[in-house]
Amino acid sequence: MSFQLTILGTGSATPVLTRNPTAHYLHIEQDGYLIDCGEGTQNQLLRYKLRPTRLKYIFITHLHGDHYFGLIGLISTLNMHRRTEDLWVFGPKGLAEIITIQLKYSDAWLNFKVHFIETETEKSYQLFENESVTVTTIPLIHRVPCCGFLIKEKKGKRKLRKEVLPNDLSIEEIKDLKDGLDILDKKGAIKYSNATLTKPEIEPKSYAFCSDTLFHEPIIDIVKGVDLLYHEATFLEDLTPRATQTCHSTAAQAAEIAKRANVKKLVIGHYSSRYKDLDPFLFEAQKIFTNTVLSIEGLSLEI
Repeated sequence: MSFQLTILGTGSATPVLTRNPTAHYLHIEQDGYLIDCGEGTQNQLLRYKLRPTRLKYIFITHLHGDHYFGLIGLISTLNMHRRTEDLWVFGPKGLAEIITIQLKYSDAWLNFKVHFIETETEKSYQLFENESVTVTTIPLIHRVPCCGFLIKEKKGKRKLRKEVLPNDLSIEEIKDLKDGLDILDKKGAIKYSNATLTKPEIEPKSYAFCSDTLFHEPIIDIVKGVDLLYHEATFLEDLTPRATQTCHSTAAQAAEIAKRANVKKLVIGHYSSRYKDLDPFLFEAQKIFTNTVLSIEGLSLEI
């Protein structure tokens, strides 16, 4: 299964010319999943040649503007492109009202239906599933209700070894092989062994997105062992009191979560506008968790 992340925005609330507000785009199978939608997100989609027409699901972590101010513009543009396919938008209480009232007073009539699903931010639960993935919420501690999202591939079927596959198999027998079954003859004996004709499915991949939050230990159990963890790192360690005051995290704290959760890879972002040089973020995090990378706009990571 194709499971690729493209980072569209790496900055925090105060705008800077070199960094856009938060937005991550996931391409899973043929569908687009957008997590957060700061100002300028639709421009970033164009810049990095990501097709908005594939966008099907949008997840908003919380109602601070740098995480959703781009949503009404994106919806309006999709409408001008004559979209007719439904769009699912997940976010905290108030998001549906905000978007609906903006559409109302701009006299905008959509050609497609927007399904708003309200998130509960104080507990972890399965928010959504389709045939490809499940999405679970990650409660976070911020100044307003906020949750992150854990996106996991569903377990796939076994893969056929085409080079040894007999020619006389029926469609039903091929389906059984993919489901892990042996092919039996009329007497119930094994005619073709599943282990001989198939190979194990690829281990399902996982991605966790932890938006604005204090250092919060309960995150660890939820994201344990994920392939890729994004965790905000607004400040460096010398400004830990400022991070605590504003309900944000440092690069060191993000790395500590990654280390204790035994994740495979950490990507940090949401840098405060006070920082011009980002190398100290990487240095600080890698002292604790070696496999850390910086969020860079346009960076694509195959999960």
